[in-house]
Amino acid sequence: MLLRLDPGSCRSKLPLHGSAASRAIEQAALAHLPPHQLMQRAAGSIAALARALQPHARHVWLACGPGNNGGDGLLAAALLRTQLPQTRLTVSWQGNESRLPDDARYALQQARAAGLEFSDRPPEDFDLGIDALLGLGGRGLGPGPLADWMQALQQTRATVLCVDLPSGLACDSGAWLNPFEARPAGPRHTLSLLTLKPGLFTADGRDAAGQVWLDRLGVAADQLPPDAWLNAPDADPGPTRQQRHGAHKGSHGDLLVLGGQDVSVDGNGMSGAALLAARAGLQAGAGRVYLGLLGAGPATPALDLLWPELMFRPAQASAEGELTRQATTVCGCGGGQSVRAVLPALLEHSPRLVLDADALNALAQQADWRAQLSRRLARGQHSILTPHPLEAARLLGCDSAQIQSDRLQAARELAQQFQSVVVLKGSGSVIAAPGQIPLINTTGNALLATAGTGDVLAGMVGAYWAQTRPGRMPAAMPQPSPDGGLNGSLSDGLEMALQAACRAVHQHGALADRWPSGRGLRAGDLLAGLIPWPG
Repeated sequence: MLLRLDPGSCRSKLPLHGSAASRAIEQAALAHLPPHQLMQRAAGSIAALARALQPHARHVWLACGPGNNGGDGLLAAALLRTQLPQTRLTVSWQGNESRLPDDARYALQQARAAGLEFSDRPPEDFDLGIDALLGLGGRGLGPGPLADWMQALQQTRATVLCVDLPSGLACDSGAWLNPFEARPAGPRHTLSLLTLKPGLFTADGRDAAGQVWLDRLGVAADQLPPDAWLNAPDADPGPTRQQRHGAHKGSHGDLLVLGGQDVSVDGNGMSGAALLAARAGLQAGAGRVYLGLLGAGPATPALDLLWPELMFRPAQASAEGELTRQATTVCGCGGGQSVRAVLPALLEHSPRLVLDADALNALAQQADWRAQLSRRLARGQHSILTPHPLEAARLLGCDSAQIQSDRLQAARELAQQFQSVVVLKGSGSVIAAPGQIPLINTTGNALLATAGTGDVLAGMVGAYWAQTRPGRMPAAMPQPSPDGGLNGSLSDGLEMALQAACRAVHQHGALADRWPSGRGLRAGDLLAGLIPWPG
């Protein structure tokens, strides 16, 4: 059965399986099915989606590679020959017949028996292209016919359907391995077979894959634990605040924001970053929001005239005082070098600490602070880190290209090394927790690639975390698998941190997805769309 993936509106978390797990599930299915039946199911699904995408196509071009992905395409071509008798079908196939897998050899025989037109060159004009070159092969296309065909599919403005994966997209990481642009020129669809692959949803995957479809081909995907989950909003978020009557502002938690270095420190004024985070925290439902601007000078504001609900406090005194020991703290937004003055106290005393931006850069420069961060979880204190790829690279001692080459692994490493929940921002933001299966977020777009949107996200994460309480958590996480599942060993504190991060990241991206087409988006524009944590 074909399922169209609209992750922004998906109400349940879906499992993602990498190349090794997908191959194992495929082999288990092949062992229990008659010969060629799995490929026949795949071909039937490809043909059905091709007809749905272009029901009046005059010319369909199928580019088929040397393995079973190419076999899926060849067999789909044979089916389309009978289903679309008036449509011209052109097949380009590259392979060594003596080395073909059994299923692929069968498919080639069927394609030839159907009397299909074969050509070594892409047709000059076609309505629908089908990429059946590599699939799970996961390697980049070097010079040769396959690369030429894939480049033609990337450059055409016709609709293109990719079988399982866009050829040259790494299944596990979403890295684009081809020497040409990942983003196609025309409409793009990807039909993922048997399992959903992590690479479709992060790094270059979202640009390369376009609209994702899934057909499990009648095979259960729960045989193996997933490599990741798709992040989704709460299926049953609980009562809204309008449905509760006994709560007061103290019921919704206190949030302390420390950041926004004053311009007098070194000429780099970044007070706006902390203001954005604090305003986001207030709009996202925190009961009380306190703001401490770092490096305060004579011109440092003590009141936000547009948001007078924010309560200003001296930053250093707040970091070292009782407020830090009770509130959820967001530190680092626009913090500059001044953040170094408050970090040691926060690492020592804050029960719930969100570290962003310059707080992460300061940690990257100070080994003893990183060690202190790693010990917080064992003391019952919890931390959420929200790095972009360059900040993540600084923390792991590598470069941002290495982070982007395997975002899932980078997020896992950060979570494990620092015993923290980690939000690795970017296309397909990855949310990870120590020892847990990570989640990939699917909301958001390039409208968020502007100054201040990360500060808004940090404030949202802190506000949602401040509002969580044991026993008030929505039942949003999948249940643990026999092998340890997503939350089989999560403490209440760590689960609340992970839930808050997942919800904030999803809503932050969804706001950009709902933004009117053609209009620019400023970070401050996001605030009006924020909603509190349920209950």
